[in-house]
Amino acid sequence: MLAKHKTVNALSAKIEAYLKALHVVRQLSAHTIKAYRADLKILSENAQAENCAIDQISHAHIRRWTAALHAKGLSARSIARVLSAWRGFYDWLLLESKDQLRLGSNPVADMKAPKRSKLLPKALSVEQALALIECAAKEAAEKGEWELDRDHALIELLYSSGLRLSELLGLDIEPSRDSLGWVDWSASEVCVLGKGNKRRTIPVGRPAMDALQHWKAQRALLTSNDQSALFVSIRGARLAPRTVQARLRSMAIRAGLPTHVHPHMMRHSFASHVLQSSHDLRAVQEMLGHASIASTQIYTALDFQHLAKAYDSAHPRARVKSNKP
Repeated sequence: MLAKHKTVNALSAKIEAYLKALHVVRQLSAHTIKAYRADLKILSENAQAENCAIDQISHAHIRRWTAALHAKGLSARSIARVLSAWRGFYDWLLLESKDQLRLGSNPVADMKAPKRSKLLPKALSVEQALALIECAAKEAAEKGEWELDRDHALIELLYSSGLRLSELLGLDIEPSRDSLGWVDWSASEVCVLGKGNKRRTIPVGRPAMDALQHWKAQRALLTSNDQSALFVSIRGARLAPRTVQARLRSMAIRAGLPTHVHPHMMRHSFASHVLQSSHDLRAVQEMLGHASIASTQIYTALDFQHLAKAYDSAHPRARVKSNKP
């Protein structure tokens, strides 16, 4: 029993020394240190349960303990984080405690987490997207409030062009030397500076351009000439991301949509619906501003889901109906 306590205490002491090094040398935040502590506690508890000293923990131990985490339902992402913490700890031990411990190698070095399942982006159906836009248009027309005109224009533009939220809010009313993006009113296009400082031009549909033109006229009455932002707040400043997120969420609730709607969902919806209609993956890649077509290919899975639903609902042999009462 005494030997067991010594084993546990030795490991705990080394973990505390490592956490101190992370704080002092690498200057990691308190939140990050807390996460490391929780992950290393799992290592300590497993070692205690099997009475393993630090230098006795082998690759087989790590593999078994990782399998146990997986069996408990821990996600692949969480397991990867735990293994990263353990790996970093042993890397530090090899450098700092080589003389005191008989460590031959890092037992976590070649250990890989379970494969992460690829999550499909959440997109609205065509009917849901149109219901949201129609709700925004109806409220703007009936209530005549300038904020509703703005919301209608930005929702139309999000769905029409698949812009990222940062790209949407970076748009200026007219181009200037410092503009990150702007509307080309004559060509019915938006020009934006996307990820990787790559400039791209995206077409804007007629309904969205009509809503933007209406908002442009309203905006002129609200802002000073030195304000370049296309979308502005009640204070006349460039609109903040959280405001868009909150307004869109509220609009979706009023439209009766059964899901939480956020700006990036509008981008996913744009990509999915254009791909369903055109089947032109390269065109969607260019409009989204993806550096690799692999990032765009995930929408083909959404397209397949759409086709599968259509098949299930329309084909007479899609589903075998049971004769049981």
